Amino acid sequence: MLQLNATCIKEQADKWGKLGISLPQFDLDAMREATRKAPVWVHFGAGNIFRIFIAGLQQKLLNAGLEKSGITAVDTSSANQVKLVYEPFDNLTLNVTMNADGSVKKEVMGAVGEVLHADSREEGFMGRMKEIFTSPSLQMASFTITEKGYSLKDLKGEYLPAVKEDLERGPGQPCSMMALLTALLYARYQAGGHPLAVVSMDNCSHNGTKLQNSVLAIGEAWTQKGFVETGFLSWLRDKDRVSFPWTMIDKITPRPHRKVEEMLAADGIGDMAPVRTENGGVYAPFVNGERPQYLVVEDCFPNGRPALEKAGVYLTDRETVDKTEKMKVTTCLNPLHTAMSVYGCLLGYTLICDEMKDEDIVKLIRRLGYDEGLPVVTDPGILSPRAFLDEVVEERLPNPFMPDTPQRIAADTSQKVGVRFGETVKSYLDQGRDITSLTAIPLALAGWLRYLLGVDDRGEAFVVSPDPLKDVLREKLSGIQAGDPASCRGQLKEILSNEKIFGVDLVKAGLSEKTGALFAEMLEGRGAVRRVLRKYL
Repeated sequence: MLQLNATCIKEQADKWGKLGISLPQFDLDAMREATRKAPVWVHFGAGNIFRIFIAGLQQKLLNAGLEKSGITAVDTSSANQVKLVYEPFDNLTLNVTMNADGSVKKEVMGAVGEVLHADSREEGFMGRMKEIFTSPSLQMASFTITEKGYSLKDLKGEYLPAVKEDLERGPGQPCSMMALLTALLYARYQAGGHPLAVVSMDNCSHNGTKLQNSVLAIGEAWTQKGFVETGFLSWLRDKDRVSFPWTMIDKITPRPHRKVEEMLAADGIGDMAPVRTENGGVYAPFVNGERPQYLVVEDCFPNGRPALEKAGVYLTDRETVDKTEKMKVTTCLNPLHTAMSVYGCLLGYTLICDEMKDEDIVKLIRRLGYDEGLPVVTDPGILSPRAFLDEVVEERLPNPFMPDTPQRIAADTSQKVGVRFGETVKSYLDQGRDITSLTAIPLALAGWLRYLLGVDDRGEAFVVSPDPLKDVLREKLSGIQAGDPASCRGQLKEILSNEKIFGVDLVKAGLSEKTGALFAEMLEGRGAVRRVLRKYL
């Protein structure tokens, strides 16, 4: 039986090859030594998107002989992935790309030269991290820690407990992620202030600015309290010394798929079963993901960078990154995801790919993307919006090997509708287009409000996905009953006029009456949601 470790892939390379599994084409020991001695790239957030995509970029460069060192990965999870899926497998990962036609591509990823668990209380961690950050060779610190990882305050505007403690205690032993980063940057400043690119690769708008603002906020607080030298802030604000590039990332990497686990077991590869933690996390020595992947990066690296463009990364300016992100989030992907997620829940679906067999849902997302979105799409120039949309509709969403659920995507919708639909509404208004010509967008918004009632199209209750405004919105919809259109007596006006939610006042925009009418029709008994889709599409 094959084992995923450095010895096995070296001594039994022919057996891995016969299984069609690609192996690293470089000396693992030499790469790891180079990573320790002269680190070039450190990455925070050692999860699936990192292992199958970002580390895969460096592997391409290593395979081509364009880089000598790998990536130092810093695990920021509470589950300690280092002990679960890194150390037991010599820091190797088995990446499985699942194509829409049912074929797979398998590769052993070995570009992680070193892996650490982020805990400033752990013996040796801060010492090693300071060694890395004070090294003149370090060019980039990148992040996939989710948008929440950059937050300093809660929904009430108050500092999170760990952040508050860090602000009071200074950079000695930071607990929060942003304080840890700021402390490490301060160490670099004190060691000569070598330039560095600090790069968020998380899937959120203007991610570099979010990261920069958090670092500056902590730096300012520490400066005021005398914890750091006053010149530190000037250094952080100098983009020729410390840059915070914007990026756009796009690749779906769901939880470990049972079919992949079974496939690898059938190949004779041992110990591939995922580990399930007490808090519900699932971690595996393999990562499965879709084929399409995009990373667009603002080319602002004051200390140089790896040749990322030779690994398939788009290097460009900030404006183009912004346009690419807007293309994806407001037109070509995210609006479709949100619309089909709420209707998927209402119509009893548990997989996105199964929804793509539903003629009514497909009509909805095609009208949303092609008919209503593309006429006002932001064209980034480096990618074709229509080609990107074609790939989403024809390959990505129908992929049966991507076990994504509408219930997952429906989470936090109140935080998404303003960008995913409100921006298109604003474009129609700004360009003087007929707002009443929109049908798919009002259907999407009405479907979301109908979804918030927690009753599906069969009249059965379901669990509404987590959302910070769920309780507030459901309270505003109180009194409305699925199956009783007369119970809707103007409760929607306050919601639809909320510019903070939708990015635009839909009442003033002239879209609230249509949305409200569609919502009311969806209350007309069992099957009403389906009837509304068929009637208007």
